Amino acid sequence: MHRHQYKGRKLHRERDQREALVKGLADSLVKYESIETTLPKAKEVVPYVEKLITKAKKGDLHNRRQVIKGLQTLESAHKLVDDVAPKLTGRDSGHLRIEKTRTRRGDNAQLARVSFVDDLNEAPVAKAAEKAEKPKAAAKTPAKKAEAVKEEK
Repeated sequence: MHRHQYKGRKLHRERDQREALVKGLADSLVKYESIETTLPKAKEVVPYVEKLITKAKKGDLHNRRQVIKGLQTLESAHKLVDDVAPKLTGRDSGHLRIEKTRTRRGDNAQLARVSFVDDLNEAPVAKAAEKAEKPKAAAKTPAKKAEAVKEEK
């Protein structure tokens, strides 16, 4: 028997359990922006989430519904489409990284951390949003309020 063109790992689970596991890992990755799991599970979830990110970047109704279908919770799907995807416009692919961390004490399994390559808090879109908020905050300083009151009189 040949092994050609067989994609994916079985992870000692049946198909429905495997699909639920990958959906759950993807949901946690979007929600917490970083997860630690075993290396084979990490290697399985990264391409799955990359495809969801590509759909989320398009942002139209059809792709939003596909992202909702691909994640377990509606909250995570909306976070991916509305918050995370706009911050990842700088690159076409390769949004996630896998770093080997340690071996688990009980069964000596290799663990790995899956996280976003770009820091989502320092993304260009996040910086632009902060800059837009700063002038509004500066306009509310007491000195400028006093000047505004004087001009009105």
